[in-house]
This record gives sequence, structure tokens and C-alpha cells, in this order.
Amino acid sequence: MTTEASMTRESAEPGVSGASTVPGGWSVLRAHDRSAAPWKNGGGITREVAAGPAGAGLDDFSWRVSLAEVGQGGPFSSFSGVDRVITLVEGPGMELTVDGAPHTIAAPHQPFAFPGDAMTTCRLLGGPIGDLNVMTRRTRATAHVRMAHEDFSPAPRSGELVLVIALLGTVTFEEPGVVLDRLDAAVLSGQDVGAVPVEEPVRVEREVPAQGTVRVEGTVRVEGTAAVITLTPVPRSPGL
Repeated sequence: MTTEASMTRESAEPGVSGASTVPGGWSVLRAHDRSAAPWKNGGGITREVAAGPAGAGLDDFSWRVSLAEVGQGGPFSSFSGVDRVITLVEGPGMELTVDGAPHTIAAPHQPFAFPGDAMTTCRLLGGPIGDLNVMTRRTRATAHVRMAHEDFSPAPRSGELVLVIALLGTVTFEEPGVVLDRLDAAVLSGQDVGAVPVEEPVRVEREVPAQGTVRVEGTVRVEGTAAVITLTPVPRSPGL
């Protein structure tokens, strides 16, 4: 069972800020390693999960994935030329008004796509919330966000990145027994793995910080809910 939203536009180069990627393998991004950045308006804080190209900031990212804690409503910052997908992770929800049209986001783990340069305001429905944000620059990348509640085999095509975040429960890479706890993430590049049919197992090498190199084989086990984000470069763009 999956719930998904798509953003169809452009992407950047396989560099992931905050990740040490081994060619052809996964990079694990632990939640406890993320630093919090306060919003300019004081309405919440953001923790960047990953972004590309490596070292990119808010003005020059090709793609960016982050988790936010929202304490009060208000206007969203405008990101010219950027598309967004937002997903409620915890809390009672919010109402987004996008270019005058209201959208109620009260159910957790239901991705909602909208233009980042639209005039957008947020009203909280009953208290603080936590949300997942995916942003892509239209001239460089597209993002597809789905929620996985069952085991799956990641199959990035050449040039793509797949980012998995454990939103509820745990995510386990079966063969090495590496576990993502809540809000931990992992990134896999399709540049070295190549195209792998979904029905076939993925077998790659990857490095886990402080654990050395381990082998990933077979499916990814989901016990709860995982966000699966596929980032694809736009044709004739520099890549991810």
C-alpha cells in the first residue's frame, strides 16, 4: 500500500550534503547528527536531511530534503523556480492556502505537492506539527514522493537518487541487518547501481559510518511507514 505525490520538472548532481557516499552504495544519515536552524520569522525550526549538490545552500540547491517543527502559522517563504512536496509527519495538521485555494492537510503521511513560488500561508489546526519537505529546482530536478508501508526493493535508474526516511517504526536492510530508527535516512545513487527491475533484488556495497562496509541484498523491510523519495535529473541539466 502506498500514498504518493509527484513533482514533474528538473534536477542536480550526485553530491549529497552531509553524506559520505561510497560508489554504488547506501549512505546512512542519522537523525541525531542533524543541526537545527531557526526560521527567520521565529515560527519553527528546520533540520536538513540532505541536499544537492554537496555544499549547496538555500539559494543554489538543485534539491533539498528537510524536516521541520512548526510552532505557529504564517506565510511560507517564496522559492522562485522551485517545486515542493510537503508531508505531515506528526501533530494535528495544517491548512495551506496556495494562491488563494485552501488545502487541509490533517492526515499524516499524505504527500501534498505545490509550487514553491506560489503565495502560500499556513494555519495550524490545533497545535505544533512536524513535517517533511522536499524541494526541487525546476530547471534541474524532479521529485516523486511515496509512502511505503510494506517491504520494497529500491530501483534507481542511472543518474537518479533514492532517499528513504523512517517516519514511523523502523526500516531494515535485511542482509546486513542495518536498521534506520525514526527519522534516520539513507541515500542510494543509481549512477553506479544502474537500472534494476523492481521485482529483482538489489545487491550493492555501502558504507555505514563507524560500522565499515556492509552488503545490501534483497528487499528493504518496512515496519511502520517510510518516505521513499526518488530524485531524477531533468534532461540536459548538470545532474543531481
